[in-house]
Amino acid sequence: MNLTGAALSAGLGLSLLAAAGGATLPRRARRVVVGLATGAAGAAAVVAGVAAMAGHAWEAWLPDLLPLAGVRLAVDPLSGVFLAVTGAVAVCAAVYGVGYARPLAEDRDGAGRVGPDAGGSGLDSRVCQAMVPLFVAAMLLVPAAASVSTFLVAWELMALTSLLLVVAEHRRRAAVAEAGLWYAVMTHLGLVVILAGLAGFAAGAHGESFERLRAASGGLSPAVRGAVFVATFAGFASKAGAVPLHVWLPRAHPEAPSHVSALMSAAMVNLGVYGIVRVGFDLLGGGPVWWWLLVLGAGAVSALYGILQAVVATDVKRLLAYSTCENMGLVLMGVGACGLFAAWGEGVLAALAMTAALLHVVNHAGFKSLLFLSAGSVLHATGSRDLDELGGLRSSMPATTALFGIGALMASALPLGNGFVSEWLLLQSLIHALPSGGTVAAVTMPLAVAVVALSAGLAIAAFVKAFGVGFLARPRTRAAERAHESPATMLIAMAAAAVCCVGLALAPGWAAEGLSRAVAVAAPGPQAVTGPGTLHLAGLPSTMSPIVIAALLLAAVVALIAVLRAVASGRARRRARLWDCGAGPASARMEYTATSFAEPLQRVFDDVLAPETDLDVTPVAESAYLVDSVTYRARVGDRIEHRLYRPVLAAVAWTGRAARPLANGSVHRYVGYGFYAFTGVLIALAVWR
Repeated sequence: MNLTGAALSAGLGLSLLAAAGGATLPRRARRVVVGLATGAAGAAAVVAGVAAMAGHAWEAWLPDLLPLAGVRLAVDPLSGVFLAVTGAVAVCAAVYGVGYARPLAEDRDGAGRVGPDAGGSGLDSRVCQAMVPLFVAAMLLVPAAASVSTFLVAWELMALTSLLLVVAEHRRRAAVAEAGLWYAVMTHLGLVVILAGLAGFAAGAHGESFERLRAASGGLSPAVRGAVFVATFAGFASKAGAVPLHVWLPRAHPEAPSHVSALMSAAMVNLGVYGIVRVGFDLLGGGPVWWWLLVLGAGAVSALYGILQAVVATDVKRLLAYSTCENMGLVLMGVGACGLFAAWGEGVLAALAMTAALLHVVNHAGFKSLLFLSAGSVLHATGSRDLDELGGLRSSMPATTALFGIGALMASALPLGNGFVSEWLLLQSLIHALPSGGTVAAVTMPLAVAVVALSAGLAIAAFVKAFGVGFLARPRTRAAERAHESPATMLIAMAAAAVCCVGLALAPGWAAEGLSRAVAVAAPGPQAVTGPGTLHLAGLPSTMSPIVIAALLLAAVVALIAVLRAVASGRARRRARLWDCGAGPASARMEYTATSFAEPLQRVFDDVLAPETDLDVTPVAESAYLVDSVTYRARVGDRIEHRLYRPVLAAVAWTGRAARPLANGSVHRYVGYGFYAFTGVLIALAVWR
């Protein structure tokens, strides 16, 4: 067993040990043991992933662990990327959870204030503490699976453990149970279509191991290959939060505990991308242009719709959830562009697009972990996720403010942010698309460039709103005024995520070069990006040095400050009260809220967002002219959910009511149903064959 296998085995073993500790240890000890053991498991996964990316592949077959097929595991460089990312996120989430799940009696500060998520929330219960390491173990098994049965078992284990964590606080809020129901239905519908696609693939290949699927994929008919790809893409895209299969994500992520939200948004959704790359490129060996146009289109729609919803969201965790839709959309655009370039014979551009996609997976995991953990810190201190109720946290929560600001910068696709580097690489691959794609390239590539640019601009607006309104404004509620800084373990976890983000922003070449073997699984050919400091693109005249950009920006800021001090030094200073137009000192009610900040952009995209407004005017009794009160309500819901899913749910409910007479309690009738159904299946099989 090499380093990859030993480290992965250690990670899985530590996860099981942590789960056992969470289920059996006393309350005071279980948080610490689970946090340390799960963090160690994540660190082992990072070692396994990095070793696999360095070329140390590993495989194993355990024939007696699962009936009939056994368990097949294999780790290659592509698996290594997702193992390393999942492990790094798990380390931060595990350390964070030690303080976040602290019981009520231990979470009281000197002023008598308590964190709203501390006691009675279920976060320190045996079930919740045991499920976190099991969730991490399932996410490690998914990219390590090397057969259809092993993959599906790991995928279902990931779904079940995450579902139990999403509903951990169902006794506190009714919305948690509703979010859990949406998540359960969508994730299992996704499992059904993945099962159908992979089962059909295995039937055509006469075997279920990935090695057998690779060997047999070339002999399948185009219709079968297309059906397998569409079915698996639908299931994996749902897990990745692609529009319109995203409806579970903005419900489940906000209602889950914040460290679980970080695991789901920064690690779990990545495995949807892994499934698409593994099946589409590795197992099926690539495909026709229409496959990748489908992926590119789904990514573009997800990026635009997700960031538009994030711009108008006032719930900070819901904003981050929709931001995940946007970033996964950008990743899918990179995957789709890679497939298109490969189909057109442009190997260098294909490798560059896949490098951009996988690098954005890594970058997104970094800044989204930081942002969700920071949002959990705010929730822990104030009891609110509503930006319209926050403000003034800069003075009472300086560390959380600084860390959230770093995360917002990293997510805004601005220079000095790690998200900027991967989006720049994606733009370079799209801009340099050669005319070999003909009309398809001439139409799709400019549109894709426009989507990336527009989503980047809207992302800046979304995070300026979140940071400015939530942290820099005046406190709008008493809870915001009484906010306090989070425990040390939470701050350490957030700081670790911030350090990773800064490292990826200043030296992205190390990560890009490390991804080269993983990129070769999908796009064999020359290495697309070289250089640990200055990024050089193979075959293209573009280069970029984040360190030089950072140095120039820092020098410009220092020079500006020096000039301002020099100009001001020769003048006498006078203190005077700010002019307030005679209205008195400004209050919190005079400042922008998150809703008012986003209102101009909402007006621009009214046709897409379709906001709902309600105006109630109550007249004075026995008067048609005097008004007693006026109530105005505005809400921006998820238009796709209302227009697509609500009619489907209504139809299902109507069908259920209409079918009630069929179930009248008669055993004879039920036996007849079974007989006719069995006969119909036999007839269908006879006709089919």
